[in-house]
Amino acid sequence: MSDLLKVTIDGKSIEVAPGTTILQAARQIGDKYPPAMCYYTPLKNTGGKCRVCLVKVSQTSEANPRPIPKLVASCLTKVENGMVVENESSAEVLEARKGVVEFLLINHPLDCPICDQAGECDLQNLSYEHGTETTRYEEGRREFNKIDIGPHIQLHMTRCILCYRCVYAADQLTNSRVHGVLNRGDVSEISTYIQNSIDNDFSGNIIDVCPVGALTDKTYRFKQRVWFSKPYNAHRNCTKCSGKTVLWMKDENIIRVTARKNKFGEVEEFICNECRFDHRSKTDWVIEGVRDMGDDSVISANKYELPVVSPAVLVDSKFVSE
Repeated sequence: MSDLLKVTIDGKSIEVAPGTTILQAARQIGDKYPPAMCYYTPLKNTGGKCRVCLVKVSQTSEANPRPIPKLVASCLTKVENGMVVENESSAEVLEARKGVVEFLLINHPLDCPICDQAGECDLQNLSYEHGTETTRYEEGRREFNKIDIGPHIQLHMTRCILCYRCVYAADQLTNSRVHGVLNRGDVSEISTYIQNSIDNDFSGNIIDVCPVGALTDKTYRFKQRVWFSKPYNAHRNCTKCSGKTVLWMKDENIIRVTARKNKFGEVEEFICNECRFDHRSKTDWVIEGVRDMGDDSVISANKYELPVVSPAVLVDSKFVSE
């Protein structure tokens, strides 16, 4: 007898291992999976904060055909054998998702024209797919001053949606987390403990896991819009991390270094601060070639498409094909 569990999501069935969540199963099926702003596969205990991944379980299991009376968070709800789930096929789910997005945007400022995250922002994509054109909110938005929380990172708390990703990343990647969520309710905020500075070998990863523009790279701020940049896969021998990165180029200059992400926008391998901030010369890296950003990326969707250069090497300080 097979130990796999059968689940049907929007009419498509798949068999998954016990312990698999609805969100993970939906991602295995294909492209139409629930969005997630707080869940992050490489980080333990994430999920359940943002509520945008809500789905409807119309049949709990083969043994228990009754539906779950309320919408559930797909990132936390585990699959049962014979479970039937409605994601985009449910009007109730889409309406609830629209409401959650409206709540996320209540205090979020219209900073997209000046935000460095524009063009690769999960909240932008979510708003485009599930948001509304107008707001019903009349009260004043929360306001915070920008804070330098380290030599390389600036915090824009006004943009934060309290997904907790940066807290979990710092907690699990380092032994000296000095920031977290302070206070409760509508006065909750990300901040450091008694004005401590976030400064450890892997602190830059909290920039990569942030789904909005709340945590920005001070070395990259206002240098270039992401859709004008050219991303290249590159690596170097590093004693602290894998050394596998993405180099973002402006002309012949490296203006940003980030970790590589998968199609779900999650970091594949976290990188150290030395790779991220200290090596901005092309001679420091082995250039593998142009990075495929996917068809849904703003970089691939407009006239600034990248040439196919694979593999690439340095010859007289310029990239050329072998």
